[in-house]
Amino acid sequence: MTTEQPSKVIHVRNVGHEVSEPDLLQLFQPFGVINKLVMLRAKNQALLQMQDVPSAVSAMQFYANKQPTIRGRNVYVQFSSHQELTTVEQTTQGRVDEEPNRILLVTIHHMLYPITVEVLHQVFSPHGYVEKVVTFQKSAGFQALIQFQSRQSAVAARNSLQGRNIYDGCCQLDIQFSNLEELQVNYNNERSRDFTNPSLPSEQKGRPSQPGYGDAGASYPSQINNVAAIAAAFGGNLPPGISGTNDRCTILASNLNPDRIDEDKLFNLFSLYGNIVRIKLLHSKPDHALVQMGDGFQAELAVHFLKGATLFGKRLEVNYSKYPNITMGPETHEYLNSNLNRFNRNAAKNYRYCCSPTKMIHLSTLPQDVTEEEIVSHLEEHGSIVNSKVFEMNGKKQALVLFENEEQATEALVCKHATPLADSMIRISFSQLQTI
Repeated sequence: MTTEQPSKVIHVRNVGHEVSEPDLLQLFQPFGVINKLVMLRAKNQALLQMQDVPSAVSAMQFYANKQPTIRGRNVYVQFSSHQELTTVEQTTQGRVDEEPNRILLVTIHHMLYPITVEVLHQVFSPHGYVEKVVTFQKSAGFQALIQFQSRQSAVAARNSLQGRNIYDGCCQLDIQFSNLEELQVNYNNERSRDFTNPSLPSEQKGRPSQPGYGDAGASYPSQINNVAAIAAAFGGNLPPGISGTNDRCTILASNLNPDRIDEDKLFNLFSLYGNIVRIKLLHSKPDHALVQMGDGFQAELAVHFLKGATLFGKRLEVNYSKYPNITMGPETHEYLNSNLNRFNRNAAKNYRYCCSPTKMIHLSTLPQDVTEEEIVSHLEEHGSIVNSKVFEMNGKKQALVLFENEEQATEALVCKHATPLADSMIRISFSQLQTI
């Protein structure tokens, strides 16, 4: 690492989208003044110019013996071949300038949810009058050009918002100055808007509103309605293996036990990961079923967490279906408007509890006077109960029941979720606790 020609410019690799400018500054500020920092988002890299060569050498020597990490991610540093950063080394559009300008180029990283003109206007307008907004999709990701009335407003917005998230934990803003002088807006719709000219028409269907800036007609796959709740639930760190970018909603579940499975039991299992639209058992293949989830993100959670789970003596296969949705028919069970869908309310809490099947189940909405014996009696036909506990939280009765293995707990959940116990319809989820 020390064989390169020393330079005051340091090249940083493996800079993920979750890494912000302040994160990098924090890594190098102990070694001296940092004059410039350029994020090369499309390449997951950054260039950072120290005030002088000795400062850069000190940083490189320190990190030769200590692996630098940011947010749990290893980053790799070396001297850059540049001796100076004379221009911003950016790959987005070639339209970026170091000089402050009233037009900002905004790239949104870790964008799990659609961002519209209205959302951007709400985020940027507190810093000054926003005249125009244009959004488009490029190789660097989802981008927007935002034109303020004054350069001072744009500078204030960039200083305040750079590296911040629109929602808690996702949709991170990467902001630079554009060198465009004026944005051309032809249509007022969810992808472009001229706030100084409200009489513009909405675009003709199917035509991109800003072909000069990129494919503005390419809409980001719609993910989840309650954006803020999901983002808050995961705190920006999606479960390992979850991309957040799947847009296929229908799942093929196979290797089911056809003698014991039905649509409602499948509903009870898959509804742990999202709202269910429809379920269809395939009579031509009795051990196969189609499950249509509310959106692609929920489908991804179900596929991820249920793959390989065991139910009724069979190891489930869970994959995305080639069909985009399940058509209505006499063999299709409709759940779209079911009040048993778990994600219509408290969505954030439900996402937070998503996990693979465990040996422990959590029961809620129990009768206030329920006993431990009544709960055990209600569930014991499904397997050996090792331990149980009834407790109160916020004045409501809840319970934990630990089975001998995951399969028994899964069976209890699919058979007894949304069944009556005394005068209450009980609700069952998997618990991530290991012991009671």
